[in-house]
Amino acid sequence: MVNWELKGCCERDQVVFITTIGVFTVVILALWRTFLLTPFKLITVFLHEASHAIACKLTCGRVDGIRVDADEGGVTETRGGIYWVILPAGYLGSSFWGMVLILASTNLLTARIAAGCFAAALFIVLFVAKNWLLRGLSIGFIVFLAVVWILQEYTKLRILRYVILFIGVMNSLFSVYDIYDDLISRRVNTSDAEKFAEVCPCPCNGVAWGVIWGLISFSFLCGSMYLGLVILS
Repeated sequence: MVNWELKGCCERDQVVFITTIGVFTVVILALWRTFLLTPFKLITVFLHEASHAIACKLTCGRVDGIRVDADEGGVTETRGGIYWVILPAGYLGSSFWGMVLILASTNLLTARIAAGCFAAALFIVLFVAKNWLLRGLSIGFIVFLAVVWILQEYTKLRILRYVILFIGVMNSLFSVYDIYDDLISRRVNTSDAEKFAEVCPCPCNGVAWGVIWGLISFSFLCGSMYLGLVILS
């Protein structure tokens, strides 16, 4: 039976899981403005743009290219598809992938699968990337994941799960921050939320949609911690 009520919480694995997320959160916030986190921020931007691309393909559209810029911005060039599905997919999709990575870190097998799928996705992006920064970022992370995998399999450094967890936590935190910075704290007429407000019949402006998306994004982070504890119970 699944322990949805978390009776008997918390055992050693659950304590390690929550403690590690807490430590990673503190480290990420402490290093937020430093260059050390830049590659991980750019990976979050990539997942944001990739989510737009996936939504486009799932709604029968065409993806012409993806780019990620050094200023932590990005663009996905699409044709067709369902616009009101594609627009929110960036912010919500990157939050969803953060949750997936956090949950994948609870087990070595799922961490291996996540690392393999992530590397495969980065390899595919090499063929649709519109700038060399994204190509270099993809190659760099493929090499990084390969090195971590080799260390996991052939040395005593059992770090694969923690690397996947770190990327998941980083992605979740950056997604929430990005929504606040882009959509709530300042109003940008070209933002996804403002464009969504124009096509959605609901009486909400871009800031309101930013708040809604922010709450959903934060719920993904909270949900990943809860489900992680359930998996480890």
